[in-house]
Amino acid sequence: MASNKRSSGTAAFRYASALVELANEGGAIPQIEKDVAALSSMMETSAGLRAMLASPLTPMRTQQEALMAIAQKAGLSPLVSNFLMVLAHNRRLPELAPILKAVEDNISSRRGEVRATVQSATALSAAQTRNLQDALSKTIGKPVAMDASVNPALIGGVSITLGSLLIDDSIKTKLDRMARAMKSDVKAA
Repeated sequence: MASNKRSSGTAAFRYASALVELANEGGAIPQIEKDVAALSSMMETSAGLRAMLASPLTPMRTQQEALMAIAQKAGLSPLVSNFLMVLAHNRRLPELAPILKAVEDNISSRRGEVRATVQSATALSAAQTRNLQDALSKTIGKPVAMDASVNPALIGGVSITLGSLLIDDSIKTKLDRMARAMKSDVKAA
């Protein structure tokens, strides 16, 4: 099982690297970034798309036709459209989400950015995202690219993962700490 995950991650890295190299050679990095963001958004919001991509029972030709229609409607670049066809032909569409993430990571790395994963109890506004990104950049002295998501279980606050560093300023964590402290005080008494 771990071997499959490792080979899947390696494949995602290889495919992403190939796409970014081609985009870099053609001066198309900004377009690729836009296309990857659009595809990621489509995958997040469409359970039907995720199911079609993940199903080994869906014929390759059907997947390719569906992806071409999506690419045309979304205005994806020819490079990304062709890339999707290669993934379909090689039966790698179930790995599209990690491949898209690897593309984002590769582009960030080329820029010298550090990627941060931010979870908040509610969606951050554009101003909050920008302020947090600026604060993190000043703190570590490098540009920071953020992947933000909502996790209502946090109750409030944020949890930030920056490389191997975890900054958890969520209300849930504070309540958990308080509960542990109260339990240890009761046992000590």
